[in-house]
Formats: sequence, C-alpha cells, structure tokens
Amino acid sequence: MELNANINISKLALKALIGESDDIIFFDFTCGEYDACAVYVDSITDRDMLGMEVISPLKKIEGKHTVKELSKSVTLANVELVSEIRTIADLVLGGHTAILFDGKKKALSVDLKKFETRSIAEPPTGFSIRGPRSGFTESIKTNLSLMRRYLKTDDFIVEMSEVGKMTKTGVALLYIKGIADENLVKGVRARLGKIKTDGVPDSSYIAKHINERRGSLFKQVGSTERPDVMLERLLEGRVGIIVDGSPFVLTLPYLLVEDFQSAEDYYISKYRANVVRTIRIIALLFSILLPSLFVSAQLFHIQLLPQNFLLTIINSIKGIPLSPSLEMFFILLIFEILNETSVRMPKYVGMALGVVGALVLGETLVHAGIVSTPAVLIMALSGISIYTVPEIVETTSILRLIFLFLAGSVGGYGIILISAFMLCYLTTSDNYGVPYLAPYAPLIANDMQDGFQMKSITDMKRRPVVFASRNKTRRGNENA
Repeated sequence: MELNANINISKLALKALIGESDDIIFFDFTCGEYDACAVYVDSITDRDMLGMEVISPLKKIEGKHTVKELSKSVTLANVELVSEIRTIADLVLGGHTAILFDGKKKALSVDLKKFETRSIAEPPTGFSIRGPRSGFTESIKTNLSLMRRYLKTDDFIVEMSEVGKMTKTGVALLYIKGIADENLVKGVRARLGKIKTDGVPDSSYIAKHINERRGSLFKQVGSTERPDVMLERLLEGRVGIIVDGSPFVLTLPYLLVEDFQSAEDYYISKYRANVVRTIRIIALLFSILLPSLFVSAQLFHIQLLPQNFLLTIINSIKGIPLSPSLEMFFILLIFEILNETSVRMPKYVGMALGVVGALVLGETLVHAGIVSTPAVLIMALSGISIYTVPEIVETTSILRLIFLFLAGSVGGYGIILISAFMLCYLTTSDNYGVPYLAPYAPLIANDMQDGFQMKSITDMKRRPVVFASRNKTRRGNENA
C-alpha cells in the first residue's frame, strides 16, 4: 500500500500496522510550509541524534521542496526514501525513524536505532591466559566490527538477512571469498533461507534449524565466543554465522576434533599444547567409561581387578544396601542435582552450596552406609573430568548414562558393543559434506597437522584439505 499524500491518513495507516504501543511515538513538527511527523520507537531510538541531526535541520527549512531535497538537510549518511506503508512500519519497528510530510507520497527513513549493550570483555567460555582478551557481545554490529578489525581484505564477505516472523532477527553469514568452498556457502545460505519460525532469541535456535542430522546426540554446529578462534576457522575455509542478540558465533562445518583444541594451544609451545590435548582425551574417556567399567568389573568381571584393590572394594561395600549399578546411578543423581542447584542459585550461594554440599553430603552418605567410598571417588573423578571438554558436556553426560546402564545390564560386552556402534555411526556421519571424524576417518595426512596433536604454527603451510578450499596455501609461497 502506497503512502497517502494526506499525513493524517498515513498516520492512521501506520498505527493500524504497528499498533498502539505506548513506546511508539508520533512527534508532530513543521518543516517549511509542510506539516511533518517523526515516527519512532522510543525505547530503541537515539533521541539526541534525532533532535540534533534530523528534526532541528528540517525545522530550519523554508519554502517548498521535494522530499529528496529535504533529505539533503539531514546530515546523517543512512537516509533513504520510502513510499510503502508496510516497509515504513517494518523499518520503524526495527529501530529506524520515519519522517512523514503532508502532501508528499514519500517519507524519509533514518537509521537511529540505539540498543543498550554490554562492553567488550573477555568471554567467560574459552578462557586463555595468553592471547586476545576480547569476546563477542550481543550486538551484531559490535561483533562484525571485531571481525573487520582482523580481516582487512575485500575478500571478507558479510551477507545480511532477517530470520523470525516476529523478531526479524539480524543474521550475518560470514566467509572469505576465494577460500571458502562455494558449495558450502550455497548450502548454508539455502538452509538459513528455509528457516520459518516466530522468533530467534539466540544463535542456538539457528544451530538447531541448520543441523543436517537433527536427531543426532552429537553436536553438529561449532560455536565460539572468541574473535580470534572465529578468524582461524574462516581462514581454514569454514563459514560463520553471527546472530543479533547472541554472543555465541556459529561455525560450519563442524569437526569433532575441534572441541579438543583450545585458543591458547596456538599461543604456547606445541609440546605443552600436545600434552594438554592428550590430557583432554584421557579425561573425556575417564568421564564416560570410568563409572561403567567400575560397575562392570564388580558385577561381571571381578577377576580383572587387582587383588589389593579388590580387597579394598570388598571391605567398603559391606552392608551397602544397593547393587553396584544402582549405587552408581544414585551417586550420579546426587551429583547432577548438586550441579543444577549450584548453577541455578545466586552466584556466591551456588558456589558455597556446591562445595559444602558435595563434601558434607558425600561424607554423610558414606558414613551412613548407603554408598561406598570407591564409588564416590569414581563418580567424583568422572564428574571433574567431564568438564575438561566443556563444549560437549551435554553429549558426554548422556553417553555416561548409556554406558553405565549397559555395564550394569550385560557388563563389558555392552560397553564394547555400544562403543563399536558409536564408532561406526561417527565414521559414517558427515557435516555439510565434511566427514565428522576427519582427519582420522578418513585418514588425511595433511590435516593431521592440527588434530588431536598439532605441529608448530610455522609448519602448517597448507589449509585443511577436508574443507575443499579453493586456495590451498596458508603460509609460504604459492608453490609450497
């Protein structure tokens, strides 16, 4: 519907589209020989800028002018002419200010939106002692500026779109032209375009919609709060997705190995980085397998336990009313309750509750003869180890339950079978055409330079082959 030349009719039409909300302002003023009206959302508009740079210059105009001539008096760069009522309503709700003129069928749209955002600070996740201290925030403009600070090249492409029928959330697709595979970019762009939902409050909503295996237990989309990590992934040939309102930036394709890597690995000695990565792998195996192996050994394979350890277990389980599997499930339930309580409670109360609750409750349960000391120790080691790879805690916590259930049911055979099934599933999985377990399944020698173990930064001269990058060279001359 076109804008009406009668300003009163246009105002009524706009009110019908954007509602009668109290924070939507219709400010009337005169501009030369015309009656004018500024329409804006008070809660997301920079009113000082509106008064000084838009309304004040327009009030000083004399005589008759076209809307295009009137727009030249506005000293801001982001001014455009619009004539559709629906377009004006969408712009106003998005933070723009519309200036209507009586007798004119066109209006001015000025981008004056102003959202309250927190300052750039070190991200609470992905903490590192060395390296940059900046982290992404909830502002898409701030996040794009952080990436532009790193990438000063015209090959860095940002494609903007809106997702969400109600929220119209800004979403930015990022990639480096000439490095990212064109088929990958097209695939991600197509999936973003197919998202049909009312609102997108966080990037995790986008991640769920662009998953290729939505029913999978395993993570399908990478995420980070660190611009330096995002930079490295873009330079490898991946694409990034920034969602307005979320500090977590998505990256695709996702590889399982990337969650065993840390930003700090690239700022310290490769020897130390490799030791730490090995510890993360061992800790992950501990967190998943230790409770199930302990229960399996007690119920089905007691002959595998060393004699001294066996005597300790026998002495500790005397009088315990629960079976080994029920005992371990009970302790796991207690740990999960304490974990949830410490997270949901106020920060300082939660920390005290987590420490005191675990110590007091654990000690009391052992002395009361409800659980054994080795079982508490095993579950404590598992609980601590699971957070060495925090990005996949959701997956590993469920896997621990599955392994524990099978160990209590059929013993070590169940552990072997579920391990084989999981390995087969992961080796046959892919993510936007990229093998999930690359570079180990299939084996890609070039990409193993930065897998569970890494080479020196100076030795990583070629980009990962698995991402099908058009530009293979990362460091050195083109023939390297």
